Amino acid sequence: MPASAAHRIRVWDLPTRLFHWTLAALVVGSFVTIKTGAIVWHERLGYAALALVLFRIVWGFVGGRYARFASFVRGPGAVLGYLRGDASAAPGHNPLGALSVLGLLAVVGFQATSGLFTNDDIAFEGPLARHVSGATSSLLTTLHRYNEKLIMLLVVLHLAAILYYRFRKGKNLVGPMLSGDAGFDAAHPASRDDAPLRLRALVVAAACAAAVAWLVR
Repeated sequence: MPASAAHRIRVWDLPTRLFHWTLAALVVGSFVTIKTGAIVWHERLGYAALALVLFRIVWGFVGGRYARFASFVRGPGAVLGYLRGDASAAPGHNPLGALSVLGLLAVVGFQATSGLFTNDDIAFEGPLARHVSGATSSLLTTLHRYNEKLIMLLVVLHLAAILYYRFRKGKNLVGPMLSGDAGFDAAHPASRDDAPLRLRALVVAAACAAAVAWLVR
């Protein structure tokens, strides 16, 4: 029996799915705005990305079952075992996918944070640039530009992994991130995705947005 017809459960709660697609849109938007010179919008998208990264970090501790870091972050042994094919299919991120999640959070978080201190020595200065020395601001500006390339590389690898799983392993990773549900051969507990959980996410998101607004003002 196909996995999709055996045991179908809720894997990704709505807040996690909204985070995923909103962050993807912000990354694309940030790239487009910096290339087209729309600096004001680039700055705003950076603030939003920082708030989203903060949200995901908090949500990794208080979110749905499979959104929590404890459910998917594993040690090197688990990653090597997965690469050898020792692990069976289970809900949530696999050990290798966990590295992708942590890597993207790290580079996007650094990009958004370093952007607060950047300057172009002409017309733009990040809201916190005046709180550091000129040398530090210039260094962070340089790292900000190099990190953009790293983000693009990780995005390409992420898309390549999705295509690999879809066409080589017959596993659709996009569908569950849209609907929230996925099927498995064996029974697994479902993630919560009820109104109280979504209200919790709304409170966390509002707090993260307020923290970023306070920081930049």
